[in-house]
Amino acid sequence: MAYWLFKTEPDAFSIDDLKNAPAHTTQWEGVRNYQARNFMRDEVKQGDLVMIYHSSCKQVGVAGIATVTREAYPDPCQFDLNSGYYDPKATTENPRWVVVDVTYKHHLNNLVSLKAIKENEAVTDIALKKGGRLSIMPVTASDWDQIIKMAH
Repeated sequence: MAYWLFKTEPDAFSIDDLKNAPAHTTQWEGVRNYQARNFMRDEVKQGDLVMIYHSSCKQVGVAGIATVTREAYPDPCQFDLNSGYYDPKATTENPRWVVVDVTYKHHLNNLVSLKAIKENEAVTDIALKKGGRLSIMPVTASDWDQIIKMAH
């Protein structure tokens, strides 16, 4: 099992939206960065745990936990002419973008802010501390444990 951080803008899709989704599950769609896509396509596996991180909002930070319940498959939005994620270069034979399914596990007792993560010297490897802007990033087991402790 691996650990991940998935960023989302809560005005578009929040941890509450995931909790309220049918079967508490959704496709993690709209990833349009090649490195983040490659993580989803090649490394994110069923059973992995995911920190849901709210970004571009007043309270930026880790809000809750989800589980990957389906591994990468073609993002249907890339084929939808009416989608903001439509990609004219994508074909069903050669899709460019993927999604994974994530299922809500729980909210954190307290949101763990970016500021708190940056100030915690025990959190050492997470890309957030280095100005990481990827929407999907790996989290070491040690950093995962530290961030979860910070929520209590």
